[in-house]
Amino acid sequence: MKAFFDAIFFDMDGLLVDSEPQWLESEQEITAEYGYQWRLEDQVACLGGPLSRVGEYMHNKCGNAQTPSFFTEKLISVQAAKMLGQTPLMPGAFELVKSLQANGVKTGLVSASPRIIVDAVLSNIGSDLFPFSISSDDVTQTKPHPDAYLKAAAITGSEIGDCLVFEDSLTGVAAATSSGAWLIAVPHLVTVEESARVRSIKSLEKISFDLLGKLWLDFTYPI
Repeated sequence: MKAFFDAIFFDMDGLLVDSEPQWLESEQEITAEYGYQWRLEDQVACLGGPLSRVGEYMHNKCGNAQTPSFFTEKLISVQAAKMLGQTPLMPGAFELVKSLQANGVKTGLVSASPRIIVDAVLSNIGSDLFPFSISSDDVTQTKPHPDAYLKAAAITGSEIGDCLVFEDSLTGVAAATSSGAWLIAVPHLVTVEESARVRSIKSLEKISFDLLGKLWLDFTYPI
């Protein structure tokens, strides 16, 4: 009988690293060139990607001035440059990952961002922090589809039903829950409703290895 999650996977933007302010800056800079003032509600609407959807959104808001693919590629280029400069970790993120690994838990980074952005982040926080990472370039369908989390489970040799996911966006939540994994949401600008397989917290600082052990029992053997 298992006593703990077999593997734990972390989303990147807004969950592992505090990159949402940089995304907001990039989006504002790009759309300003076409006379559109990017607002908080625009960021919320685009939170979690996929970036093709953000490109389509920018295309519409900017009066069809460029193609959706132009806006998508422009956003990737601008954001990658920003994240190469500095990518701060979210409070408690590094400590939690290291604690899990020290206790023998398999971990992985699973992002809806393209490889160029994932690698930019890893160049700052440490390319060896996770044994593997999955980007949108590594799957046929990125989030909100479950493919990335199913791939992560396959890489670790785990049953997805024994895995836990940390996510912050509704897009990521949809990907995690549809994969069959357990989920802890750390919502950014959105609300995530709890359920039998979902918990919602305010910060990764609230989580520890010991607490996750209790949560595994709560999830799998509810009173």
